[in-house]
Amino acid sequence: MGVVMMFMILSSVTPYLFYRLNKKTLAGIQFVSLFGMWMYYINISFLGTDPGMFSLSWSAFYLSLILAWVAWIMFIIHLVKSNEKLLNI
Repeated sequence: MGVVMMFMILSSVTPYLFYRLNKKTLAGIQFVSLFGMWMYYINISFLGTDPGMFSLSWSAFYLSLILAWVAWIMFIIHLVKSNEKLLNI
């Protein structure tokens, strides 16, 4: 459960990363899917109910995690490229 919480916290920061990378549409999609992700987590953790597969909150949960993974990789690539320009490598 701790790994899922870590990824959810990283997902919550992801709209800011997309905004910094000038991907405003992806930032908007990620921001909207964050609500579904946290609703899904609260339903499973505290209420003990399991939303159906391919429901809105289930889809938002996994979409948010996938977009967060993509955003962090894009951000790492951006940092490496900007450091190469600074170091003239």
